[in-house]
Amino acid sequence: MTNYRPTWAEISLEALTQNVKAFKDYIDKECQLMGVVKADAYGHGLVPCAESMVKAGANRLGVAIMEEAIELRKAGLEVPILVFGYTPKEVVHEAVDYDLTLTVFTEEIIEDVIHAAEEKQKQVNIHIKVDSGMHRIGLKKGGDILQILEKNSSPYVHVEGIFTHFSDADDEDPAYTEQQFHHFLSVVEEVENVHGKIPITHCCNSAATIAFPPMHMDMVRVGVSLYGLYPGEHMKKLISLQQVMSLKTKPIMIKTVYPGEPISYGRSYEPEQPIEVATVPIGYGDGLPRSLSNQGHVVINGQRSPIVGKVCMDQTMIDVSSVVKSSRNAVYTFFGDPKEEHISLQEVADQLQTIHYEITCQISQRVPRKYV
Repeated sequence: MTNYRPTWAEISLEALTQNVKAFKDYIDKECQLMGVVKADAYGHGLVPCAESMVKAGANRLGVAIMEEAIELRKAGLEVPILVFGYTPKEVVHEAVDYDLTLTVFTEEIIEDVIHAAEEKQKQVNIHIKVDSGMHRIGLKKGGDILQILEKNSSPYVHVEGIFTHFSDADDEDPAYTEQQFHHFLSVVEEVENVHGKIPITHCCNSAATIAFPPMHMDMVRVGVSLYGLYPGEHMKKLISLQQVMSLKTKPIMIKTVYPGEPISYGRSYEPEQPIEVATVPIGYGDGLPRSLSNQGHVVINGQRSPIVGKVCMDQTMIDVSSVVKSSRNAVYTFFGDPKEEHISLQEVADQLQTIHYEITCQISQRVPRKYV
């Protein structure tokens, strides 16, 4: 997308590469690393991030939906790609054509996969999803899984993996995660006693990968933490990561606003003394949270400056009165690498009582990603 305004999300591929290497060093050599790039790589850019992850040593990629997987294949990525979610019957044939690995959790899905694989006479790898306590998709009991697997007599459909997903691995209390893990182990044992060894068992998301090394099994699936974001503050002492995304803009106008002159919609802010106000070309239409109105900040030349008034759809106002040399060429950073004195995504998320990767996922496509 061509950038006609001074607003952009800066993506550090160097930081991303370092995070991949940090996890490769953190896990055993025999354990595979899956880089999770769903939701446009958590807003960071699907293809560039996937390419960097693979180049840095990620063994596989994980996505949520078929569209993401196909885009990666069309971009030339040849590593195994697992589609975590539901694959509709009408596109299973495409999944076979693109050599994608599919998640199976119902009889209907495995029947669709068998039919497509037989028709094309091409091998398809599948991973069975176990519901160990998330209560989303997946099968709870080993017997239910075996009942589904009994339907597969095709030489083309290969059960490559079995996995589950933890719902509370970022909690400092490990009790529920351990409960889920032991449930998963019992299901795997029951299935393998009848079906035989399944090559890849996996259960760890970012949080569990960091906090529970004994649960790594054959593969870990790391998403948010490859982008330098910690699922919990207590995990910072376990692995060193670098934040990958920074959100930046430049002012398009700076003016003096006086007492009695309310700023933005709803007149929610009125200065008590004359202040210098910069207008920047970014707003909630770009994914900048409107809830940052009158409480968020930007960093300019190492100094924090507050957002004043309501965040508009396309523009936001900043009080730059305290900033030395506030010029039209100055870069205003809403969040960035805290090691460079920027506001971290975690701080913004805490302020908004949400999770940091909701913020990155919401930065819209009309904000260009600049890869550095």
